[in-house]
Amino acid sequence: MQHVLLETQASSDASPTSLPAPAEVLLPYLPEAAGQARRFLRTTLTGWGLDGLVDAAVLVGSELVTNAAKTGCRQQMTVAVRQLSRTTLRITVRDGSCVLPVLIRASPEEECHRGLALVDRLTDGRWGATLEPAGKVVHADLTTTR
Repeated sequence: MQHVLLETQASSDASPTSLPAPAEVLLPYLPEAAGQARRFLRTTLTGWGLDGLVDAAVLVGSELVTNAAKTGCRQQMTVAVRQLSRTTLRITVRDGSCVLPVLIRASPEEECHRGLALVDRLTDGRWGATLEPAGKVVHADLTTTR
């Protein structure tokens, strides 16, 4: 399945203080979707001049996509990124499953259940999920000092 990039460009007459237009990508429910999400986020944030958020955003986005891919849903998922303000970036993953994510504190012996704990730590707890008629949207907010 091929992914399609849907990106809206900001108008050329936008003021220097305006925020970039949101960007999104449709991804398949396959293991390689996490890598596609990482490339999408890295390219988008670098283009926006948010180099300082790239590593955290790539990690957060990858974890959210990995969780979505594990739901067993067979529709496409949508990964989107937008600046809510000059200092806040939101990453969202929309999928077709109505099962909400649960933060589990893994014991040191466990080899799994660390993804949402990592998202929680990188976002200082600023993440959540919203049910929709045909699935859910999971969001995570990162802060920049820019």
